[in-house]
Amino acid sequence: MNQSATTRRPEQPVSSRIQGATLPRWTPWALAGASVALSVGVGLLFDLHSRVQWGLLAALLFVLLTYGVAARVEGRRQARDRVATSVVWVAFVLAVIPLASLIWETVKRGVTVLDGYFLSHSMGVVADTEPGGGIYHALIGTLEQVGIATLVAVPIGVLTAIYLVEYGRGKLAAAVTFFVDVMTGIPSIVAGLFVLSFWILILDLGPSGFAGSLALAILMMPVVVRSTEEMLKLVPNELREASLALGVPKWRTILKVVLPTSIGGITTGVMLAVARITGETAPVLLLVWGTNFINNNPFEGAQASLPLYIYQQYANSAGSGAAYDRAWAAALTLIAFVMILNLVARGIARWKAPKTGR
Repeated sequence: MNQSATTRRPEQPVSSRIQGATLPRWTPWALAGASVALSVGVGLLFDLHSRVQWGLLAALLFVLLTYGVAARVEGRRQARDRVATSVVWVAFVLAVIPLASLIWETVKRGVTVLDGYFLSHSMGVVADTEPGGGIYHALIGTLEQVGIATLVAVPIGVLTAIYLVEYGRGKLAAAVTFFVDVMTGIPSIVAGLFVLSFWILILDLGPSGFAGSLALAILMMPVVVRSTEEMLKLVPNELREASLALGVPKWRTILKVVLPTSIGGITTGVMLAVARITGETAPVLLLVWGTNFINNNPFEGAQASLPLYIYQQYANSAGSGAAYDRAWAAALTLIAFVMILNLVARGIARWKAPKTGR
């Protein structure tokens, strides 16, 4: 028998026989580049001046080209999968671009006057239309008001969450949960009006940083309650049962087992709540009133804050580039403050996270 006739070719694997054509990995990048080039061409052809229109057209073309090319090469089923992935990436890019543009614009305009002098001086003897001055008085006011609001809201919020998770049963727990949900959606101006009617109109105590802190605490409490409640629910029940089986009282189990296990997530939620109230302007405008002088006493007299300082400088920036630059520099300082809080929260969460290794 002929040796060549008896020699058989090795059979291909089943996966390679049933697998159809596949687009190369660089295809999405090529389609993205082609979409951008086509959108620019269409924009120039039809005289579209807005680059936002160019970007939206490029996103639409990217999705359409992805479906067309994938359907022709890989089939309609795989094309639908690629279209879903493309839509997710387009949504991500559309969300990131405004954020990156905001940060870039703030940094570009804010660095013009942001220096040590700006951070260590107030506006006490400087008119809004004159160059100079700084945000020291507003920075002190923001730190004191946010700090007092945190001291008021965090203990109440954490204890409320512990009650709802560990003890809450029946109608009272349902009522507390309902009111926490309602408070989550309360506008900041409503919280400011509530404290205004009680603190200033009824008690006649006048504007102060502490009054603003009370309104900020009202806005902060539901965020702390919700975040702490979710973190406590993530603690395995086996840990509680093991502690209780050893005869440890429930309050001590919560204090020594439940809270240490979830402290990282609780801290992250508190930091996010602090970041949420740091930029509030309406309660401060109603209750603190603002001043150009340094007031280190949050319990007496008007006090400044960074959000109110930004508003006042921008409102008085007509015909004055100095006030406009100060507003952008204060906005950059506020963004940096919130960013530092988020980085601290992430660091604490990672530091306090349960160790999985031996």
